[in-house]
Amino acid sequence: MARAPQLLVGRLEELGVRTMAKGRRARSTSPPDGGWGWMIVAGCFLVTICTRAVTRCISIFFVEFQTHFSQDYAQTAWIHSIVDCMTMLCAPLGSIVSNHLSCQVGIMLGGLLASTGFILGSLATSLNHLYLTLGVLTGLGFALCYSPAIAMVGKYFSRRKALAYGVAMSGSGIGTFILAPVVQLLIEQFSWRGALLILGGFVLNLCVCGALMRPITLREDCLDPEQSPACQTRKQGCTQAAPHSEPAEEWLPSCPCCSLQQEYAFLLIPDFVVLAISVLFMAYGCSPLFVYLVPYALSVGVSHQQAAFLMSILGVIDIIGNVTFGWLTDRRCLKNYQCVCYLFAVGLDGLCYLCLPTLQSLPLLVPFACTFGYFDGAYVTLIPVVTAEIVGTISLSSALGVVYFLHAVPYLVSPPVAGWLVDTTGGYTAAFLLCGFSMIFSSVLLGFARLIKKMKKTQLRLLAKAPDPRLRLWTNGSVAYSVARELDQRDGDSVMVAMPVYNPT
Repeated sequence: MARAPQLLVGRLEELGVRTMAKGRRARSTSPPDGGWGWMIVAGCFLVTICTRAVTRCISIFFVEFQTHFSQDYAQTAWIHSIVDCMTMLCAPLGSIVSNHLSCQVGIMLGGLLASTGFILGSLATSLNHLYLTLGVLTGLGFALCYSPAIAMVGKYFSRRKALAYGVAMSGSGIGTFILAPVVQLLIEQFSWRGALLILGGFVLNLCVCGALMRPITLREDCLDPEQSPACQTRKQGCTQAAPHSEPAEEWLPSCPCCSLQQEYAFLLIPDFVVLAISVLFMAYGCSPLFVYLVPYALSVGVSHQQAAFLMSILGVIDIIGNVTFGWLTDRRCLKNYQCVCYLFAVGLDGLCYLCLPTLQSLPLLVPFACTFGYFDGAYVTLIPVVTAEIVGTISLSSALGVVYFLHAVPYLVSPPVAGWLVDTTGGYTAAFLLCGFSMIFSSVLLGFARLIKKMKKTQLRLLAKAPDPRLRLWTNGSVAYSVARELDQRDGDSVMVAMPVYNPT
């Protein structure tokens, strides 16, 4: 009788554990493809406005900075380069913060840092002050917001993922189209210091965007770790590190770096390595056009107003490409070919670059701006989709952090390299050809890797369907033995090869 209370307590504890497990399973779900997901898209849309669009609008302050600080264009241009580079360079940091704390905390913290950078920048007394505040601090804040917000869209959408990303990423083009004249008006009315203060208040809306990022637990997050490729890679690494210790399942929790290994195990996936190399070449090619299209148009006799009109066309068509291409690739006929569509868009932008030196009038440059702008928006939309296809939604935030990190160096290097080629050759042909071949190589490299993978899968499938008739298989409980018999035609002898030798008796 004394054991009855103990048995009762044990039974209650068991029931409590089962209830908690059922609760966790109830909270896990599949991507809703709607509902609150559209609020996540709206939040990501605002994040891209407050980060990418505001970054582009910093160039409007160039003349004011040059005049006030009496510096040349090269010195002043470093402000924009530092912001852009820091946003991409620190993208993995944003993924780490959102994974270990939450996406909401990461975006809110990033909004506070970015706003502080603008406010302190309005008090700047030198360009070095602007490098640290408007460049480093604001870029770091943007980095904490950008990749986590994009990753959240991938968690809420599966069937309509490309469309959701198209709407979310269009904030960059729409924001630039709206904010550019507004920022110019603010500078005229309140000077550059007042305009920076107002932009600092506007960027605080990132905190509101962060509040919208309601966390979601997917069924994929609750799978057995052995079913996750990232966890399998982590398990293999830990097993190799301690081959004579306890079993892997018991040893893994005590590994001090297991968390980081799990988050970044996708770096060992061959498909992701190829994607990373491809992104480097793609990022090198896509950046210089936005810097040198207007100077090139002026060099072939296009007026200043018409050259600015080309940039407006490029921005508007970019928005259309974001939304419509995302919608198209979500259709049933293209759903399984989204990576091919990404390769197609990148390759076509490369071909546009190759044709650009032959286009020397406004009627020819307008179709170029439309074509390049559309497919530029198309592949930007599909970058998160292709990344999610390779690494899955669990590691998507960390993977996007790495992908955007890889944009940093090409963004920083490609415009100066293109400028050096223009100065050396006296024309824009060499610079545009190098960018074009870089984007085409990016597309061909990723496509070639996917073709090899598909051929290997087909070969393995054929081997599975048509096994070697000389092989016979016996089973003994849970152990299988394969015995291969080969006939030696020259000696007339039979050779039995067995691993291990099977004795049916």
